[in-house]
Amino acid sequence: MDSHGKYKKQTIVDFIHHCKEEAVHTKIVAEGKIKKIVGLIIEASGCHMSIGSRCLLETGEGFTIEAEVVGFTNEVTYLMPVHTMQGLLPNSKVRPLNKEASFGVGESFLGRVIDGLGNPLDEGYDIPIDDYQPINGLPINPLSRRIINKPLDVGIKVINSLLTIGEGQRIGLFAGSGLGKSVLMGMMTKFTEADVVIVALIGERGREVSEFIKNTLGAEGMHKSIVVAVPADTMPLQRVNGAKLATTIAEYFRDKGQKVLLLMDSLTRFAQAQREISLAIGEPPATKGYPPSVFSALPKLVERAGCASGEGSITAIYTVLAEGDDQMDPIVDAARAILDGHIVLSREMSESGVFPAINIEASISRVMNNIVDKTTLQLCTKFRELLHRYNKHKDVINLGIYKAGSDPSIDEAIEKYPYLINFIRQDMNQAFSTSNSRKLLQDIFVTAEKL
Repeated sequence: MDSHGKYKKQTIVDFIHHCKEEAVHTKIVAEGKIKKIVGLIIEASGCHMSIGSRCLLETGEGFTIEAEVVGFTNEVTYLMPVHTMQGLLPNSKVRPLNKEASFGVGESFLGRVIDGLGNPLDEGYDIPIDDYQPINGLPINPLSRRIINKPLDVGIKVINSLLTIGEGQRIGLFAGSGLGKSVLMGMMTKFTEADVVIVALIGERGREVSEFIKNTLGAEGMHKSIVVAVPADTMPLQRVNGAKLATTIAEYFRDKGQKVLLLMDSLTRFAQAQREISLAIGEPPATKGYPPSVFSALPKLVERAGCASGEGSITAIYTVLAEGDDQMDPIVDAARAILDGHIVLSREMSESGVFPAINIEASISRVMNNIVDKTTLQLCTKFRELLHRYNKHKDVINLGIYKAGSDPSIDEAIEKYPYLINFIRQDMNQAFSTSNSRKLLQDIFVTAEKL
């Protein structure tokens, strides 16, 4: 450590060696032994450690496995390994690290792909670390949060105009499978005006990780991005840690005064990993198999994003998987309540060839009224009214039952519907600035009036 109590610049490997040496020499916490392994949980005795602290488990081959304390009962401490349990034996030694987990952060992470522990997954060099920050972050005083008063340009026409996102806003992207949420995330990564983009791929298929980086994100999007990839085949603890690591890195750049865009795919997989951990230690399930601790973990994670007292901000977009397009799923419902808005992708629109398949009627940005002018709000209201009116009478219109002139408001909706749908459409390789998006929105009504 230096004179200020911080670790000097070093690599992840150096830090792991440091932790192992500390575990060997520490006299504060006694070593324990493994007594039982059931499912994902390791029961150890003889060691007293706090929740969230780390330890090293000795295998029969002389290697060590890192684990975290997830609970305890009387004299039994419950541990969960970060990677695998292979090689563990009865009475294997448990060496406490006598510290809670922390993550290495630094400028050198830009352009890199890392796992849930901060280790590089790409073929690059070891990543130099500037500082270490706690895994769970530091709470922000609600009164010290800056008011969200500036829009963030994400390059998506319909979002910039009809669902404007503010700097420091937390918003959910609700979608079923196969509706293009990953492509939409890749577009925002490439087109946003944010200084740094953190992409967290939590619990997704391993094939999609490489596909997203090479095809969707590309070299253009990677130069100012950091990708945290924790596929579905990793241990649940690492999936949870991956989401926390991505947020920790975002906090590091925010505290340096930069505008950060945090894209997490998905919040649902984070909740499912937390459920696996909670059920493994014996917590009873509550809502559709989710223990109560899952619903307390969600706000703890998303509340770390936003604006703090400095100039920096974390604008966070969390994808939420609506399985079977069920918008009343407990995780969907919980996320809708704790986020500052939601964007819903429609399967019907996707099947009709509209991309991005955003359901404008079901989507909302809760801070939009504070960050856009009155004229734009009026145009957005008019857009929503016409779209809703057409969709409400769509069956009657398509069957030819409706007669033109019967209702002037329906006539107007029929006349302008093609312009509304065309406005929602956007090519994945084309970006639209906020000013251009609002001009095109205004042109919808001007063009239709001239015809």
